Parts: sequence; structure tokens; C-alpha cells
Amino acid sequence: MLYNKISIQLMLLTGVLCGQAVFAQQAPTSQQVLQDFGIDSEQTAQLERGEIVAYDVSETSQKELAIGVAMILPVALPKIVDYIKRGNLSTTENDIIASGPIANNADINSFKQFSFTNKQFDEAKAFLDAEPGDEFNLSKPELDSLKSLQASLEDADKATLLKTANQKYREFLLQRLQAYRKSGLSGIAAYSREKGNADPAAELRNEAVNSKAWARYFPELQQAWLHYPAALPANTSEQFLWLNRNVEDRPTAILNHRIMVTSEMGGIIVSRQFYVGHSYNSSHVVAGGMPYKEGTLVFYSTRSSTDQVAGMGSSLKHSIGREQMKKEMIKRLQRLNKDLKRKAAAVASEG
Repeated sequence: MLYNKISIQLMLLTGVLCGQAVFAQQAPTSQQVLQDFGIDSEQTAQLERGEIVAYDVSETSQKELAIGVAMILPVALPKIVDYIKRGNLSTTENDIIASGPIANNADINSFKQFSFTNKQFDEAKAFLDAEPGDEFNLSKPELDSLKSLQASLEDADKATLLKTANQKYREFLLQRLQAYRKSGLSGIAAYSREKGNADPAAELRNEAVNSKAWARYFPELQQAWLHYPAALPANTSEQFLWLNRNVEDRPTAILNHRIMVTSEMGGIIVSRQFYVGHSYNSSHVVAGGMPYKEGTLVFYSTRSSTDQVAGMGSSLKHSIGREQMKKEMIKRLQRLNKDLKRKAAAVASEG
């Protein structure tokens, strides 16, 4: 299926920050969290045997695919913190071509590692010739900007076309980043389709509103998330990232925003992909973790919006797409678990 490689950015709880997390009430126990996600005693036993379990996440539109998974990692939270701080999380994702943080003073050079290569010339040419539709997620002004170039590129050679495509795509990424930083969800331009538009801003707003389990414990965080760039709660950190990910065997530019709050009792990361180059419209991830016996109980859920599961046969498409998402999420947790164990064993042998 077209969405069998839907990007899911695995975000785990990192760190014990100074100060108090912005819980609305006393932090939940692990049993309360298990109940919140509908994980029963049988599934809890599976978790304690080291298995990964899935839990339902409500879908609120025909375009939305949603699923959650949980696992008890046999590693204490501080060790997971150290693992992530050392930049090891990328080992769980084998489809990233390149990625990096985006600085506050980002300019077009911030995206210079995103490029169509010689081998991707056909992709670059298709981008320059893009029309309304789902081959590329572009707004009407972006498409008009490309169209204005076409006459000047009629006799251009391959090198010129590649250079122009890369320059133009980076311009679009910078413009979208700046618009989002200035206006939040309201600054996200719609994707132009053959009939109407796809609206990632409305999708992300809906996904944040309907992620109710985490909002119960972090209501200030949810409100800041919905109304970004409103001020974030105290002791909350944020990061912007760009990714070039292989989705459906095509390079895919992604702009990601995530915010995090933690304490010694656990915490949460919320992450949104507010621009995706093709294949799906947007993605919203909520991840959390807390100490559990000798390890760390980790939850993460993904809501992804894609035009490909709407319309005729929607129920079947959702079932297939949800199952494929779950398999990919499980693989990533398995890779994370394996790598954490390997690194722990290496540390033990050195000692």
C-alpha cells in the first residue's frame, strides 16, 4: 500500500529537567496510566514478559490513522536519557536519509543537506513540473512560483534543473518554517489538490484536541501546543528538526516541532510534523515514560492524516493502514530495546 512506510518519528521521554513538571494534579501512577490507555491485566502481564502491546487510539476523521503501542524497557530511565542525549535514537529508524536540528536563526542554508541527487533527477523534474494533486504537498502560491520558472528552464541542462529544484524546495521549507514559527497552526498553508485542498493545520489542531489522555495531566502544555507560538509552560523545552526521509522510495522533506516536559517521575513529549513533502499530510506523536519496577514503562501513539485512506473502501483501508503502522512502530521499539541492551552489555563488560 502507498502508506506502508508512513513516517513515524519515535519520540521517547528524555531527561530529568530542573524544576517541576507541569502536572495539573499529582503525577499518575503506572497503573493509572495503564488504565487510561485501556491496557488490561492480561496485556500488563504481556508487558512484564517483555512483549509489546498495542492499544486503541480514537480516529476522528476518514483521513486519520491512529494507533498506540507500549513496552517495558528493561533499562532504568536515566540510562535511556543518556542514550538519547548521545544521539543514538536514529538507530531505530532505517529510512532517514539525513536530518538535523533547526536553529532559531535558520536561513536557506539550514536545509542544504536536503537535495535531489543525480539519481533522483526524475523526482526533481516532477517537482518543478508539479500540478495540484497528491504527488507533492504544495500550496497554490508554491505551485504558481514553480510555474513561473518553467519558461526559463525549457532548455536547461540536468545540472541546472537539479540546482533549481533544490534551491526552490529549500525556499519553500524556509518559508513554511517561518510562517509556522510566526503564526503556529494558522500559518500552515493548505496543500492544493485537484479538487479542493488538504488542510494539515485543521488536522493537527483536531489531533491535539483529541489527544485527551495526556491533556488530562498536562492541560497547560496542551493549550500551549494548540496556541503556539503562545508561551510554553515553565521548564518546557522545544526543538525544531528537519528530516529527509525515504517514504515510498522517494525523498521526503519533513519539518518537525516537538516540546518536552519531564520530572523524576516521568514526563511527556509531543511532536508534530507540520510539513510533509508527499504521501501523507501531517503526523502527531505523543510519547511518555515513567519508571516501572526495574525498568521504564514507555507509551507512544501516532495520529497520521492521509488522503489515501478516505473515500470508497475507507474502513478496509483504515484497517490495513493501522496494522502497517503498528508493525513499523513495533519494529522501532524492538530495535531500540536491542540497542539499549547491547550498549548496557558493553558498559558492563568494560567495568
